[in-house]
Amino acid sequence: MSDRQNGQHPVQDTVRVTMEEIRSMVDANTIIGTPITCEGGTTVIPISKVSFGFASGGSDLPTKVAKDMFGGGGGAGVTVTPVAFLVITGSDVKLMQLSINAKAANAVVNMVPDLMDKLTGFLNQKQQEKLKASEKNAQTED
Repeated sequence: MSDRQNGQHPVQDTVRVTMEEIRSMVDANTIIGTPITCEGGTTVIPISKVSFGFASGGSDLPTKVAKDMFGGGGGAGVTVTPVAFLVITGSDVKLMQLSINAKAANAVVNMVPDLMDKLTGFLNQKQQEKLKASEKNAQTED
């Protein structure tokens, strides 16, 4: 029994096969990669952006034979681009975005968490030094 007798056009088969092939190429592990455990207990998880597109089509061809004549085809393309890494160290979790082709505003926003960590560490260090100097001065006055 032909596809036409099932009520399906052969182009539907072409689209179905194309979509099945795309599904086999791209799954959730393509976007959120397999975790990589490093020495010291740090875990790195790659994160990617996946773009895909497909096209298919066909046409009935004129024929002298009563049998249906169909010509068609399909194609697909997939692009996988790494965009970030999730870095987990103990209870600390950081998103390290790749800044390839990033706009200046995005690059600045991506640097803010590290800048805040460094600034906080610097201020804590200065506060500790000030506290130690105060304690030392208090001991020398006694």
